[in-house]
Amino acid sequence: MRNPFLAGAAVVLTAAALAACGSSADGNGPEAAGAQRPAASGPSAPGPSATTSTPPGTTGTPTATATEEPGPAGPSAPGAAAQGPKTPAGEITPATGTFTEKQKKYLEDRVPKGMDPAAVLQTGQETCDKLRYLVKADRDTAVGAIATGEIKDAPAAVAGLCPQHQDLVDEAAYAYPDGAHTGKALRPGVYRSASPTLNCSWQIEGADGKELASGTSDTGESRKITIPKSARTFTSTGCYAWLPEGAKG
Repeated sequence: MRNPFLAGAAVVLTAAALAACGSSADGNGPEAAGAQRPAASGPSAPGPSATTSTPPGTTGTPTATATEEPGPAGPSAPGAAAQGPKTPAGEITPATGTFTEKQKKYLEDRVPKGMDPAAVLQTGQETCDKLRYLVKADRDTAVGAIATGEIKDAPAAVAGLCPQHQDLVDEAAYAYPDGAHTGKALRPGVYRSASPTLNCSWQIEGADGKELASGTSDTGESRKITIPKSARTFTSTGCYAWLPEGAKG
């Protein structure tokens, strides 16, 4: 199920792109640097994928802090993930105008040969625009969208084009999207559901599959759960994503 905030963001940003040719509202566009906007052609920014969310019904107090450093949240950028040879950094130039130093750095090793670099840049800028929109509407949904991968290329786009949103990426790295989480990927702490659906359910199991806690929610409101040190598996369905309370849970 597509998150309603993300669906709204897609509509708003599509309209903005048609009106402004995809310029970044975060001040990262070529115009903001005093340069002429390069013509952007190629693939448009990826839209959110279908996902569901689940809020926990079990309440509790924090019992532990994070013990494992999480990996980067979300998939890599379309430009970086594209197969085949890349355009050398020294040859990345727009059709018109110039790129800022920040934009050049972002585009390094991200532009497939034969592709307009402005199109790759526009994808990153639109990722930043989606985050800006979601933060204003609901910050937890913005973090959840990064954790679930609905907003693609968020870590790379934020690092290169809109570092003011780095706190969202950092929090998403400790979040749990819907699905099953086991082993070292499971970190004890207190978590809240972000933008859950009306069919949110979760289960926490210990050694030998012993159920430690479970619950459901049909209110669409955020719930809190505590994942204890003894947990071995955490499964969530329809709750979208679970965000840590505090810095790391």
